[in-house]
Amino acid sequence: MRHSHRLIGLVSLVLVLSCEQKKEQPKEQPLPPPTTSAAPAAEIDESLLPAFGALPEVMESKDNPITEDKIVLGRALYYEKRLSASNEISCNTCHILTVDGADAKKTSVGHKQQAGKRNAPTVYNAAGALAQFWDGRAKNVEEQAKGPITNPIEMAMQDEKSVIAEIKKVKWYGEQFKKAFPDDKDPVTMDNLAKAIGAFERKLVTPSRWDKFLKGDKSALTSAEKAGFKKFTDTGCNTCHTGAYVGNSMFQKLGLAKPWPKEDDLGRFEATKQDADKMFFKVPTLRNVTKTAPYFHDGSVATLEEAVKLMGRHQLGKELTDADIASIVTWLKTLDGEIPKDYIAEQKVPDAIPPAPKAAESGAVAK
Repeated sequence: MRHSHRLIGLVSLVLVLSCEQKKEQPKEQPLPPPTTSAAPAAEIDESLLPAFGALPEVMESKDNPITEDKIVLGRALYYEKRLSASNEISCNTCHILTVDGADAKKTSVGHKQQAGKRNAPTVYNAAGALAQFWDGRAKNVEEQAKGPITNPIEMAMQDEKSVIAEIKKVKWYGEQFKKAFPDDKDPVTMDNLAKAIGAFERKLVTPSRWDKFLKGDKSALTSAEKAGFKKFTDTGCNTCHTGAYVGNSMFQKLGLAKPWPKEDDLGRFEATKQDADKMFFKVPTLRNVTKTAPYFHDGSVATLEEAVKLMGRHQLGKELTDADIASIVTWLKTLDGEIPKDYIAEQKVPDAIPPAPKAAESGAVAK
C-alpha cells in the first residue's frame, strides 16, 4: 500500500513538472521577412567635377570683342558661296550648322570634288579650343577662317585680293563692314572678314544636361549615366578629355600605349616639322560626339562604340568589355546639346543676287 502511494505521488509530481515546463516555453515567434540588398545608386566623385566645368555662354576673345554687327556680318559670310572659286562652297558646306556642325563624311569634298585627307570637326564649341585644325596650325577661329578660302582643295580662291573683290560687289557687305568695324578707314579686309566669322562662331555653344548637372541639378543625370561617368574616369579617359569642352585642351600622341595601326598622317609634325610631334593630334571635344560620326582625324571609324574601344586599347592599354563601352557611351550621350536654331538661321543679304555656279570650276558636293 505504501508503495502504491509512493508511485502515485511520483506520477503526480512528473505531471506537474511537465505542465510547468510547457507553460514556461516561449511562444513561437514569426520569422522576420526576407531582406533584399538593393544595388547602391551610382554616385559621382564630386572631387572630379572641377576639372570639367560647364560651358560658357560665349567663347570670348580679347583680340576680337563680339558685337551684334559683327555677328550679323559673320553669319552672312559663313553661308556666303562667293568665298569659293566655284561659287558653290561656303563654310557651311563642310561644317553644316543644322547637323551638329560637321558633314558626316570621312573627309570633306571641296573644289572640283577633291577630297581632303582629314575629317571636318564640328564647329560647335570649337572657338574654346587651344588651337584649330587637327594639327593646331591656326591659333584661333579667326585665323582658321582664312585657311579654307584660299586652299586649292577646299574653296580654292586665287588669293585674298580676289576674295575682297568678290565681297565688294555686294553693296550690303560694304555697309555692314562699316557698321561692324566703324574705326577702320577701309573696313573690307581679309582680317575683318575673318574676325566677323569668328565673332559669329564664338556663340556657337551647345549646353547639355551635363552642364545642368555641373551647375547643381543632381537629377539631370540618371543612375546609369552617373555610372557611365564613373566608368569613364575609372578607365582614365579623363586624362585627356577634360575641361568644359571635354577635350580641345591639349595635343596627345595617337597610339600612346599601343602603336596606331595607320601612320600615314603624322599629325602635328606636318605643321611644326618637329620629330617630337609625330603622331600628335589635338584631342577632340566630346561635346555632341554621338552625333558627329565618323571619328578620328581621318574619319576611319564609323561608330562611337568602336572609337571608345580603340581609345581604350591604343591610348590606355586596356581592353574594354562591351558592357564597359556601353556604360561610357551612356554618359557621353549627356554631352549632346541643343542646336541654337534661331541663332544659326541663314542671314539673308539684302539686294544680293545669288552667285551663279562657275560651270568650268564646279564640283563641290551639295550640302
